[in-house]
Amino acid sequence: MTAVCHPPTRFHHVHGANVCVDPSGTQATRVESFANGLCFSLEPLAPGQIFLVEIEEKELGWCGHLRVGLTAHDPCSLDVLPEYSLPDLVNMGDSWVFAITRNHNRVTVGTAEDQATTRVRSFLSNPYLLIEQVRIPRDKLVGRSRPGRYSHLLDDLYKTNVLPATARRSRIGVLYTLQPDGTADMHIVINGEDMGPSARGLPASRPLYAVIDIFASTKSVRVIQVEYGFPSLQTLCRLAIQKHIAHRLDIDGLNLPPVLKNFCKYE
Repeated sequence: MTAVCHPPTRFHHVHGANVCVDPSGTQATRVESFANGLCFSLEPLAPGQIFLVEIEEKELGWCGHLRVGLTAHDPCSLDVLPEYSLPDLVNMGDSWVFAITRNHNRVTVGTAEDQATTRVRSFLSNPYLLIEQVRIPRDKLVGRSRPGRYSHLLDDLYKTNVLPATARRSRIGVLYTLQPDGTADMHIVINGEDMGPSARGLPASRPLYAVIDIFASTKSVRVIQVEYGFPSLQTLCRLAIQKHIAHRLDIDGLNLPPVLKNFCKYE
């Protein structure tokens, strides 16, 4: 598998009435209400190219969270932009969108403890996320709590070493992979973990745009650029340190500078 170079990802200038996109096209904020927060990628995605966003801001008082998917509709061709991705955009056909939930996770076999242990070991030992023939450096895919007054509470509650899917700083991405029959499978990636095929049989012969619906309690998201080359020396050093610990809080006990500790904890 060779390294692939993809152009930077941005938000489309066509978006919901309640969305404000910053001049760089990388941050989208719903400025009022809880709906009309539909956003698209500026360009169709290439096979294996991930459109990744980080949840920047939350808003209390609403039920529901971010919605993510793909559409074969060119945003410029939509005379009237749907108020919601679910069900409005999906009901138009040629769109595949899923709601990100607080407990969103892939289905695996085994006890919850076994699943958590397996995910942590796999995550710490492999610098790449492998999805069929797609290989993405995992470093940028991971959302982490930042150093702060209450960040230790997240660490105590979520022993799987990752943020919950709908938390601030959580990173959500969508991509598609080509299949032998000429169709495509859609994959959603949450904090560096592939959720498995979320939809199959997408028309790979048509341009597919990312869909990001800034819905309800999700107020603002930021595009994260992903590099598809080799891991940096910093990343490789971090992996070497992580292989010798059980949980990222154990890093605090190491004789390392605070900046390096925070880097090793993805903070």
